[in-house]
Amino acid sequence: MPLLELRGLDARYGDTQVLHSVSLTVDDGDFVAILGTSGAGKSTMLRAISGTVRSSGEVTFEGERLYRRTPEGMARRGVAHLPQGGGALRALSVLDNLRLGAWTQRGTSARDLVHVFEMFPMLYDRRRDRAGSLSGAEQHLLALGRAMMAKPRLLLVDEPASGLEPAVARSIGSTLHVLNERGTTIVAVEQTAGLALAAAKRTIVLDAGHVVRTD
Repeated sequence: MPLLELRGLDARYGDTQVLHSVSLTVDDGDFVAILGTSGAGKSTMLRAISGTVRSSGEVTFEGERLYRRTPEGMARRGVAHLPQGGGALRALSVLDNLRLGAWTQRGTSARDLVHVFEMFPMLYDRRRDRAGSLSGAEQHLLALGRAMMAKPRLLLVDEPASGLEPAVARSIGSTLHVLNERGTTIVAVEQTAGLALAAAKRTIVLDAGHVVRTD
């Protein structure tokens, strides 16, 4: 049984339809790269899954069809969505950002914090600083660390390497690979064949809101 299944998923912004009857499956433990040019509907697909944009069609997670999805409800089910740019909460400290990531776990585990700090030592060094004082690249790492704290079954990642220096992009790519090896199912979207494709087990290509190829 797939972990995630989409059947005939449609999504629109106002009068503009962005996704057209998208159907795909993601198996437990999979790492799927969603490729496509700007405007292909990649980000919208992730938002439709996580409940941040209204959609129609079927979304099934862990064998259960989900009729009404909210970001909070999907997070409680084990779905973490890392938007493009990371989305660090700039007014909070680095440590509070990470603690907030664990809200679905009913408490912050010291062991989980250690794992994040081992992956990203600079976050430990800056743990008392406001997230807004971090560089853009550091905020990317913080947002990924916050997603790790949720121990997601499914991690949705939007353009993980966008605008980052190669060394930071490689660090994120390595982290995604490790998370997948430890059992986290990952769906990552990119415009080009970048770091997600390097670690992916399967690829799906979107064009103008349609699935045009699966490998």
